[in-house]
Amino acid sequence: MSVIQNEMPILAKHEGVWEGYYRHLDTEGRMVDSHRSRLLCRFAPDAGEWDYHQTNLYFWDDGKKEVREFPVKYTPGSKTMVFAGEIDGWAREITEDPASRTVMLSWRRRESPDIYFYEMINTSDDGKQRSRTWHWIRNGRIFRRTVIDELKVSDSVQGYDKY
Repeated sequence: MSVIQNEMPILAKHEGVWEGYYRHLDTEGRMVDSHRSRLLCRFAPDAGEWDYHQTNLYFWDDGKKEVREFPVKYTPGSKTMVFAGEIDGWAREITEDPASRTVMLSWRRRESPDIYFYEMINTSDDGKQRSRTWHWIRNGRIFRRTVIDELKVSDSVQGYDKY
């Protein structure tokens, strides 16, 4: 088990492959975009300098595809993952209560520095489902929300890493 998994046990349960659906809503609740997803979550990946690496694959009904990479460095004892790639930000467990299932994130995409995001991830009691919400903020105001529903399809990325 990696140091990050040991110090962030709630997040450690996210390792593996998650498939789901993203729904992007405007402030009136109208859907402005939607697509399927597959997320590959790896701790202490064998190839590389990162302590955690997440690959997000997005698939739209019209055939459009997108891949985003999120490498993370971790400082032992910090209990905070720090993103260093397409996004700048952090992820933390909100409590040390072992019964908790919530991780919070705050981040910005380097391509859109005027927008920042708050994200909350909640996992089910059995660890096989999770719900995520993003709050998109520009000039101090929420202008979009993203609702994500996911199922864990594998505890390992092996066999899923060929995209």
